[in-house]
Amino acid sequence: MKLPIYLDYHATTPVDPRVLQAMLPYFTENFGNPASHNHSFGWTGATAVENARKHVARLINASPKEIVFTAGASESDNLAIKGVANRYRDRGDHIVTLPTEHKAVLHSAERLAQEGFRVTYVRVQSDGLVDPADLERAITDKTLLVSVMAAHNEIGVIQPLAEIGRICRARGVLFHTDAAQATGKIPLDVEAMQIDLLSIAGHKMYGPKGIGALYVRQRGRRVELTPVLDGGGHEGGLRAGTLNVPGIVGLGQACGICRLEMPQDASLLSALRDRLKDGLLAALPGIHVNGSLEHRLPNNLNVSFPGVDVPTLLTALNDIALSMGSACSSGSPEPSYVLRALGVSDEIASTPLRFGLGRFNTAEEIDFTLGRVVETVKRLRDMGKTTAA
Repeated sequence: MKLPIYLDYHATTPVDPRVLQAMLPYFTENFGNPASHNHSFGWTGATAVENARKHVARLINASPKEIVFTAGASESDNLAIKGVANRYRDRGDHIVTLPTEHKAVLHSAERLAQEGFRVTYVRVQSDGLVDPADLERAITDKTLLVSVMAAHNEIGVIQPLAEIGRICRARGVLFHTDAAQATGKIPLDVEAMQIDLLSIAGHKMYGPKGIGALYVRQRGRRVELTPVLDGGGHEGGLRAGTLNVPGIVGLGQACGICRLEMPQDASLLSALRDRLKDGLLAALPGIHVNGSLEHRLPNNLNVSFPGVDVPTLLTALNDIALSMGSACSSGSPEPSYVLRALGVSDEIASTPLRFGLGRFNTAEEIDFTLGRVVETVKRLRDMGKTTAA
């Protein structure tokens, strides 16, 4: 076993060696710009891009023409939310989302609010799930879009996408989901779930950083967007800029691997996750698992350790890569806004550890982590009692 152990797979994943191997030729001999239509270098690049588009589409049961390549899920979220709001502003001015969404969604909604749109944040229950009935009650005749994350980046909770999609379709409202954490880990079907827009991040699924995709429905009711970036006819006019061919090839390869290996990955990771969870609960009274255990990503465990200073705990666990929550909010000293939305106490919201397991973790690493966390938490608790005395 090699130290340090990496258990922060929600923040980012290593590039799978098979993905890297597929990408390498597109940095060197196959370096052509796919927009160069007059020679073989451009044709080779264009063919690679279209093959990758097919792989991405197949993973979520979309059509290749419905896949728009972006720089990542945050850009995809911005394009989806702002693109819908600006395109259909003459039809309404209302957006519905959750207070637990990723900052790319929340900040996009805040920007629209500054521009005169109205935003409703539907409460979540104590397990992190939204009640579809609450969400339906928030929809009005001026609602343009509902945006609900597929699987949560901190607590791993999987929202009832098919039910939300059914409600949105019945009410004539577009449905966007940030699926950065879900894609490649759980089955997603944009047709069965009636999803209109879906955001993907390459680096959350063993692909490279700096590449993502946005699914934009074209079958049935066609979704139109106002571009966020202008400057060319790339990606159907929705995303200007020379295509990142190596990144796109990597994303496509990552999607192809996930489509084939998702069931076995999920089975392995859920077993390792439960091994860690059961060990922690048995050894450490008073700890609190955050979020639904029934509706959860197979690789996620979020546990609060009341009575323990978690930054001190993280420093002591310097041979294990963990986090308190989202990498995008890791510099914040405030209690998790996500856990606060679940209605937990400030102490629980201030003391979470997020364990994000991945494809390359082993049982030996999980057992080592369990031993280290239990030992360190007990020691810190004892130190706290001594100090208090």
